[in-house]
Amino acid sequence: MEFTTTTATLESLQSACVITGIYENQELTASAATMDKLTNGIISNLLERGDFEGKTAETLIINVIPDSTIERILLIGLGSKQALSPKNYRKVLTGAIKNLKASKASNAFSTLIEIDVDGFDAQWKTRQTVEIFDNACYQFNEMKSKKAPELKLQALRIMVPSEDTIEAAESGLKQGIAIARGVSLSKRLADLPGNICTPSYLAEQAIEFANNYDNISALVLEEEGMAELGMGSLLSVSRGSRQPAKLICLEYQGDSFDSKPYVLVGKGLTFDAGGISLKPGGGMDEMKYDMCGGASVLGTLQAVVELELPINVVGLIPSSENMPDGDANKPGDIVTSMSGLTIEILNTDAEGRLILCDTLTYAKKYDPEVVIDLATLTGACLVALGRHPSGLLSDDDALCADLIQASETAGDSLWRLPLWEEYQDQLKSNFADIANIGGRDAGTITAACFLSRFTEDFRWAHLDIAGTAWRTGAQKGATGRPVPLLTQYLIDRAHAEH
Repeated sequence: MEFTTTTATLESLQSACVITGIYENQELTASAATMDKLTNGIISNLLERGDFEGKTAETLIINVIPDSTIERILLIGLGSKQALSPKNYRKVLTGAIKNLKASKASNAFSTLIEIDVDGFDAQWKTRQTVEIFDNACYQFNEMKSKKAPELKLQALRIMVPSEDTIEAAESGLKQGIAIARGVSLSKRLADLPGNICTPSYLAEQAIEFANNYDNISALVLEEEGMAELGMGSLLSVSRGSRQPAKLICLEYQGDSFDSKPYVLVGKGLTFDAGGISLKPGGGMDEMKYDMCGGASVLGTLQAVVELELPINVVGLIPSSENMPDGDANKPGDIVTSMSGLTIEILNTDAEGRLILCDTLTYAKKYDPEVVIDLATLTGACLVALGRHPSGLLSDDDALCADLIQASETAGDSLWRLPLWEEYQDQLKSNFADIANIGGRDAGTITAACFLSRFTEDFRWAHLDIAGTAWRTGAQKGATGRPVPLLTQYLIDRAHAEH
């Protein structure tokens, strides 16, 4: 879908559809009032008849507009006459694109950045428009013999209401397009089936991505190289699979070589059957989404490269399958991690932390400014938080504050959980330095406690995206989260450093 900003006036417009807002008391926005005047009161007549109340995200499309160069008007409710909350603004945009997709309009003109949003400007409103509209238009068709029809809607023009907002809107447009492309890349990789998107395929995609840009390089560590580094924990997971493990390393150079990088570590389990601790069959197909962390690292780097952020970023993606086999990990096995810590594997389905811990140790070589890992790590996070926020765990208050601020700006929610020392006792083992699970209680927290044992030499935060990385049911599919959050965090860091 093509997105542009425009300073064209409504009076001079030719469009298949104009999107404009109405408040709940039937008060018209400035653009709605102009449209009403241009159409001889068609909007006010509808309101007088009671056909539209203006409730938040309520929609009504006017399909016949006599003697006009505008084919349709899409009315969208804004609720009470006051500045919208960021969440309600996003609801309005979501309602607008849902209705617009159902129409036959090939292009549209949005006036919605004229609406006041509490705490946010034209840059943010433009960016949200692009992200939400592009996300709604995403289709995954490549594995179907008969492709679904392409959406009729191909272009959106965003009206810039005044000269003093042009620069902000253009900045928001650039950010929105970059993030939308990163989200789409992440979603596509995650939506691919496990027999296509194997660790080798993911590595090939990373190399192909890096080859498209001069300031990003890719290195893939094979199992032999990982063995030489002592990554016994990571390699123990891939033993049950016929697919060799890969450690994908991407380095983006946006700043000087002596500037410390921000390191993103994404879990890349391209399929997780649970190993010997086999998962139930129902819903196991969704375990192709266990690589959403890795896919989101790639998606975030896509956005970072397009935005040309003046910082250094490293993406590390440990990728494997977790399958049952005669050589697979068994409950009770003990493996030695790259850090030297020994791990008793009490449950082979707690494999994500086994591949992440060696990658976190490997991240130390970059002398990082910050390390953030993201993983579909625990079903316990879904039970605790549902599918709205991702879980955030760290003992670094400043880092957590920065991530939460970024999440609020991005509309990509986080909720911080405690990472207290008391929980570490649940990981005690009679036979090794640490067990890989801590029992049923506080499963998300004890998983982060496990990872924290390998992060003592740098600032670190853990994002558990088990509830947010994909949707289930009739709308099954990847979400691309937390690409918007991580991109916003890196945008904030770039602004803070320069």
